[in-house]
Amino acid sequence: MPSLSAEITARMVAVTGADPELRPATKTQFGHYQSNIALRLAKKTGRPPREVAAEIVNALNAAGFDDLAEPIEVAGPGFLNIRLRATVLARAVSAVIADPQIGLSIRDMPQTVVVDYSGPNVAKQMHVGHLRSTIIGDCLARVLEAVGNNVIRRNHIGDWGRQFGMLIEQILDEGLDLDTLDLSGAEELYQRANAHLNADAEFAERARSRVVALQSKDSCTIAIWERLIEVSLTGFDASYARMNVLLTRDDVAGESSYNSLLAPVCADLETRGIAVQDQGALVVFVPGFEAPAILRNSAGGYGYDITDVAAIRQRVEELHADRLIYLTDARQADHFHKVFAVAQLAGYLPERVSAEFVGFGMVLGLDGKPFRTRDGNTVHLSELLDEAEQLAAPEVALAAIKYADLSNGLQKDYVFDPERMVTTTGDTGPYLQYAHARVCQILKRAAAEDMAIGTNVTVLSEVAEIELALALTRFSDVVDEVALALTPHKLCTYLFELASKLSNFYEQCPVLKSVDALRSSRLALCDATRRVLARGLNLLGIAAVERM
Repeated sequence: MPSLSAEITARMVAVTGADPELRPATKTQFGHYQSNIALRLAKKTGRPPREVAAEIVNALNAAGFDDLAEPIEVAGPGFLNIRLRATVLARAVSAVIADPQIGLSIRDMPQTVVVDYSGPNVAKQMHVGHLRSTIIGDCLARVLEAVGNNVIRRNHIGDWGRQFGMLIEQILDEGLDLDTLDLSGAEELYQRANAHLNADAEFAERARSRVVALQSKDSCTIAIWERLIEVSLTGFDASYARMNVLLTRDDVAGESSYNSLLAPVCADLETRGIAVQDQGALVVFVPGFEAPAILRNSAGGYGYDITDVAAIRQRVEELHADRLIYLTDARQADHFHKVFAVAQLAGYLPERVSAEFVGFGMVLGLDGKPFRTRDGNTVHLSELLDEAEQLAAPEVALAAIKYADLSNGLQKDYVFDPERMVTTTGDTGPYLQYAHARVCQILKRAAAEDMAIGTNVTVLSEVAEIELALALTRFSDVVDEVALALTPHKLCTYLFELASKLSNFYEQCPVLKSVDALRSSRLALCDATRRVLARGLNLLGIAAVERM
């Protein structure tokens, strides 16, 4: 739908030459929007604010602003209170019904955005540490696509490294039939191999030799490695499907995919004097960081720093990215900021491309400590989902988990409390699902009783229906803000407020018991609300259920 706030802003900028910094009014009896532009301009010119405000009002009226809003009120020391005309508000809400995309559009030019998230390790089940990256990344990717960007999802799985030496040797020692292996079995294999490595020096030596064979592309070794990858991807796919996450095999670009780029990047940086030898290692000393970025260690091995620098180069040069977004535990902030700095020094990350690290807090147990099993082990992701599904249907349980995660500021830790999360009252995902289901049932009952469901909102007279209509017009602004600032909690806040206003409207404004044009208009308002709730829930990765 067209953004009314954007239209008001554009008209005020045309008259004043300044951003009105429009804000929704806290109380609709004083108007729908408020601006302090007169106070700011008065401070610059040394004139009385109310005098400046009066001039702005006169100029806006002369420019035809009164076709959009009722006469502007100058309040207090010079605030401008703006109240939309009911016909304008009704027309904007009616546009929601006509537009299946609900008019979402980004304010800047569409970009190619690479979103790096989830990133589980091969031969290990996804655990609580992958929960937030996967949920947040999926939401941001959905939002960035919704506003018109070309979004490239990247699942940077851990599919390379020394651990594969011990895994493959253990498989050969046991004579394991890989066709019988699933991801759970692969994780048990990992545990056996690790114990074997620590207990047997001869096995450890063979494991190191097997790493060399893997790097040399030995056919037998590669075949086993590929089978481990396939087993892991099958397990990951099942988890993503269960979580309603839009990652696919096409999005996988693991550590191994950058292997051929590592030596050329090292050579390029060393030739240009950006990287230097230090105690046998190739490093980059980055201003502002205590420790250097290690591109190649003294034994000739490559680590995370060089892999992530190479990934940036590939994403910019081959994928033509305009924006890079990385979602990991907040504790990895130093690593990524250092990698960004190296890429900038190298020219791999030009000024036109933004690189953003989105760090998030931990998932805590009810005791306020990092979430773990009773014996202190890391909790598998499937166990979290199982725990929530003991209290609610799968779609409701998933809504509870996702909303609890997304509704908090990303940097904050949050407590995994299924009993609180699955409730259908208060600020929870199931409450939003309940609001959507409730409005769906109203519309179904109307259709069953042959009531005309209007395609246009024509009557907005009661405070509750005006507030609901006004909230609907803010949806595109909120989604734009989430896309620009990467703040999914603001979309959660908006949807909770919208659901609350729907409840207030339902209590104060009879829908099915009203008649004629009023009933048709209120049913249209319900339909518009249903569409926005469904669209918003989809952006969060939550199912918009029709019954609960």
